[in-house]
Amino acid sequence: MALTSEATTIWKGTLFEGSGDVALDSSGLAKFPVNWQARAEGVADMTNPEELLAAAHSSCFSMALSLALAKAGNPAESIQTTAAVTFEAGKGVLGSHLLVSARVPGVTEEEFERFAEDARANCPISQALSIPITIEAELA
Repeated sequence: MALTSEATTIWKGTLFEGSGDVALDSSGLAKFPVNWQARAEGVADMTNPEELLAAAHSSCFSMALSLALAKAGNPAESIQTTAAVTFEAGKGVLGSHLLVSARVPGVTEEEFERFAEDARANCPISQALSIPITIEAELA
């Protein structure tokens, strides 16, 4: 069965002077303020589309890696993934860099890197993106 997740943004004003709020409708867990300055320059206490994309990418990757390791008989004790999504005004989203550290008993560094590379290529969010995705993965 397919699941559709929803978020809604209400924007007021022009791109450069306006602002909005994005709400996570499906879960009802949060509502975040957004504006151009946060997207182009970074602003404390305000998010942007790329940060939300990074959250989606890091969580999706961690789930895919967890599944692959468990299927191979080596369940992870923990996986920490940071996704760094880069945006440049006038060019758009330039890429996503995954920084991964995990505790996986019984797996060598080389085996772990292969699992991580497979998850990078095959997690659903990676597959939905048409940007370069790079990765640094290591055992903790």
